[in-house]
Amino acid sequence: MCGIAGYITAHALPLSELKEIARRMTVSLVHRGPDDGGIWVDEKPGVSLGHRRLAVLDLSALGHQPMISADGRYVIVYNGEVYNFRGLQRELEDMGHLFRGGSDTEVILAAVVEWGIQEAVQRFVGMFAFGLWDRTDRKLYLVRDRLGIKPLYYGWASDGTFLFGSELKAFRTWPGFNNPVNLEALALFFRHNYIPAPYTIYRHIRKLPQGSILVLSQCDVADRNVKLTTYWSVEDVWKQGIREPWCGTDKDAADTLDEALGKAVRMRLVADVPVGAFLSGGIDSSLVAALMQASTTKPVRTFTIGFAESEYDEAPHARAVAKHLGTDHTELYVTPRDAMELIPKIPTLWDEPFADSSQIPTCLVSQMTRDHVTVALSGDGGDELFSGYTRYPETLRLWKMAAHLPGRIRRRAAKCLCMLSPEVLDIIGMPLRPILRRLGAPGPTGRVLHRLGELSGPDTFGEFYGWANSHQLPPGGLVPGKDGVSPAFARASGLDKTPWSAMSLLDLITYLPDDILTKVDRASMAFGLEARAPVLDHRVVALAAGLPAALKVRNGERKWLLRQVLYRYVPRDLIGRTKMGFGVPVGQWLRDPLREWAENLLDEKRLHRQGVLVSDAVRCLWTEHLSGRCNHQYVLWSILMFQAWLETWQ
Repeated sequence: MCGIAGYITAHALPLSELKEIARRMTVSLVHRGPDDGGIWVDEKPGVSLGHRRLAVLDLSALGHQPMISADGRYVIVYNGEVYNFRGLQRELEDMGHLFRGGSDTEVILAAVVEWGIQEAVQRFVGMFAFGLWDRTDRKLYLVRDRLGIKPLYYGWASDGTFLFGSELKAFRTWPGFNNPVNLEALALFFRHNYIPAPYTIYRHIRKLPQGSILVLSQCDVADRNVKLTTYWSVEDVWKQGIREPWCGTDKDAADTLDEALGKAVRMRLVADVPVGAFLSGGIDSSLVAALMQASTTKPVRTFTIGFAESEYDEAPHARAVAKHLGTDHTELYVTPRDAMELIPKIPTLWDEPFADSSQIPTCLVSQMTRDHVTVALSGDGGDELFSGYTRYPETLRLWKMAAHLPGRIRRRAAKCLCMLSPEVLDIIGMPLRPILRRLGAPGPTGRVLHRLGELSGPDTFGEFYGWANSHQLPPGGLVPGKDGVSPAFARASGLDKTPWSAMSLLDLITYLPDDILTKVDRASMAFGLEARAPVLDHRVVALAAGLPAALKVRNGERKWLLRQVLYRYVPRDLIGRTKMGFGVPVGQWLRDPLREWAENLLDEKRLHRQGVLVSDAVRCLWTEHLSGRCNHQYVLWSILMFQAWLETWQ
């Protein structure tokens, strides 16, 4: 696991300056690769590639990057792991290729030389993001793995220079970066808690989509003309699974999944450094830990954290699973002081506003884990692939209720409700307040009615899902004139008849890469820890795509098939509990230990001076939360994460 960065500039800069800029870009990523660093500069085309290395495979100098192919044509900077590299190496050796070291980077280069980049990436099993410069054709290739496990950003500085890198902080070292805040992306952030791809917080910078290859010729830099192609599409795989569903027995399905997951886990144990696992005691992480332990006679290292607040504490469950499996288990209890020490660092770790509050425990467990191992396996992907989220059945119930009304009536009602502000609706809807409270509707009446208006408008299930799983407060109330959900939610067209599959697909192309995987990557790499996700092996994804809903949800039990595999290794009574997730008591902390920090960022004079957010709306939310009238923890955390980012970077 590493950090990569680079640029192509048309400015005639001396070699010394080109090298110095490249050096600064890589230094900004030293946390991603504390073991080694290097740069490669070609003065004539104005190209530079930079790398920071976390040594996991071939710890010798033979794994140093940037690395040049044996024929001298290609130069690569690479972040990630190709788990099947040894098999590919044997195949390439049979074709006459010679290898000096034992790194997968050298295998990637040989594969590109032999098969070309399109065919080569199709053969890779793993998580990866890399930049590849073709010295002959003077083209830059940027590649991101199938599910978007590893990050890769690209775009233009204000002076026309093309930049790319693992994190945005590398871009800011370029002297002519100067990118304004993208207000459309900011509104999407307040809607979703994260900024969805391809957007970033900067107007001229993008996230490379999952499963994509970008090609940029040196001659096209000035015209900002890039070519984007998709070499693997989770959407295509998912829809193929619906067309060709699993037809075997329940036992056959469990056997096949057990074998596929076991193989995926074993592949991800290959390393020249110590390997462990995150363990929450839930289904996904417990199964990964169990499969790890089943593959070795030595105790596997497992790690978890807990909270003094019992409703958030999963440590006892993880401890019980670890005891049953016989792992070497370590746990850490988190206090508000731990959070306070970490919070000021959050804007520098995520580089753009990011407001999944489980970023805090993820950072803390990563920091603790890195003290013992260099690689940790996680259970990420289980909820998306096997219908594990509680929001799935809740969203379906809302959709069925909305579908009872004719589309014309729904759209008119939605238009009327959304034309009025939540504050006006609060006054008009006062007679409905007792009814809504009896129904368990959260928040003030005006916001509930505005929410109902949003949910009444969409005609397709995909768009409905996007609205249903977003903040209750319309972003237009915070960022004037900006509102909406990620356009990606329109991509589930044609899946209205298979809503369980539609929800999984939408999460696989939005929430998983832009929230979950972003969170884990930044939190783990902040401490030089490599996180691997065996459940997201693309062959496991293809298998899950073809499983009918009855194998994922049965008698109200989510992740049914995954549970059946887990029960082969862990007793049912250790797992049969309500999922807590990896949350933190942000709402409580904002009223007490974090209050002073939050009050400072939400100061009315500060908000007016910055001129980005509607200060009255922000102060209203803060006042309501402090009074206990409403729990605005999620929206407030988003606002605070933006404010902290703004103070740090602008």
